[in-house]
Amino acid sequence: MAKFPDNFVWGAAAASYQIEGAAYQDGRGQSVWDMYCRKPGMVWNGHTGDVACDHYNRYAEDVGLMKQLGLQAYRLSVAWPRIQPSGVGAPDERGLDFYDRLVDALLAAGITPWVTLFHWDFPLDLYHRGGWLNRDSADWFADYATHVVTRLSDRVKHWMTLNEPQVYIGAGHHEGRHAPGDQLAFKEVLLAGHHTLLAHGKSVQAIRASTKQPCRIGYAPVALSKMPLDPSSPADVAAARAKMFSISSQTAWTNTWWMDPVFLGQYPEDGLKFFGKDAPAVKPGDLETMSQPLDFCGVNIYQGQYVRAGKDGAPEEVPMPVGARLTAFDWYVTPDAMYWGPKYLHERYGKPIVITENGISSRDWVALDGKVHDEQRIDFTQRHLQEAARAIADGVPLETYFHWSFIDNFEWAHGYKHRFGMIFCDYEKGGARTIKESGHWYAKVIASNGESVG
Repeated sequence: MAKFPDNFVWGAAAASYQIEGAAYQDGRGQSVWDMYCRKPGMVWNGHTGDVACDHYNRYAEDVGLMKQLGLQAYRLSVAWPRIQPSGVGAPDERGLDFYDRLVDALLAAGITPWVTLFHWDFPLDLYHRGGWLNRDSADWFADYATHVVTRLSDRVKHWMTLNEPQVYIGAGHHEGRHAPGDQLAFKEVLLAGHHTLLAHGKSVQAIRASTKQPCRIGYAPVALSKMPLDPSSPADVAAARAKMFSISSQTAWTNTWWMDPVFLGQYPEDGLKFFGKDAPAVKPGDLETMSQPLDFCGVNIYQGQYVRAGKDGAPEEVPMPVGARLTAFDWYVTPDAMYWGPKYLHERYGKPIVITENGISSRDWVALDGKVHDEQRIDFTQRHLQEAARAIADGVPLETYFHWSFIDNFEWAHGYKHRFGMIFCDYEKGGARTIKESGHWYAKVIASNGESVG
């Protein structure tokens, strides 16, 4: 029987650009994603986030649905271009007013808001001034953070700085398959990464300086989980741990490059050696800025990679077997990533763990009986929660779980092809909402504090 602590927090998450819509309403500025969506061929079927789920205008309805699910917490992100349309300068009160209303509605429904300051909607005007390649971006972001925290921190106690820098730097600035769509030289990729880590640190300072009450601050990178092929083999367990925290290729898809500076105050030695002259120049005080004290380690976990000890003892990744379970995103279903990822991260960084995202894309539609029968989502989530409970039983301080997502949404370069929500959004019918079977199931999980997970 799965056992979760009495104070375990059950939530769901979403992000501003993926659900808000209202792209031209109330003075909102443009983001790199607005620009990217208009590049021919970059987003599936030419989809955009202009309307999305229209959450900006339907937030009260959505909060009501969250209450029906029994959510105890909701992880939202703030759209930087709503607060500062050009990315800098005086804030637009209309943007702040929206998040005021949303936070108030959540609290009135008994749902605790957890606010992420940056979930990829970088202001377009600032991109034209160099974006993350401009060292000033760290100060721009800290100034924006100050405006948000000053307005909301009388009610918001939980903050996250950046969501998945591996993705918006790696996919956005190196591979060109996410906004802004750049394919920079790797030296420039790492420079943009260095500035985004500085932005993290300076925003933590801004939150601490501006908060109106005691708060908890975290960070939400991707956790590229590695799992031992044979958990009973000490050699495989050690190999998976080593592989999870190593750098051996020219890519942004690593853990330590983005986490060691934040939690340990230094870039990983193997990364510095491997990247060589491409590694960014570290100015005095940079690492101290990046490594501001944090209260938790937030991680997004969707899948993992199995590892074994090779003949020489070196870690080697193991291909998935033919016929292995796949999501609609063609991601492998590996529930034990939810055990080993948090375990290894806690061992290395010593922080409480918050699962800031976990979920599955599946091919959902409204059936003839008017319901959405998403059994795969229930099975996927149940398996992952069982592994989370196992990690807790083994001493990992895993405190909170946010399911991705509370509602179907704009899935970045894949447009509306993918559905991750526990609530169905019928885009053909004006965005009509239907709670899926998984939503009703999750409500029972929450009501039982996880005991119904089995």
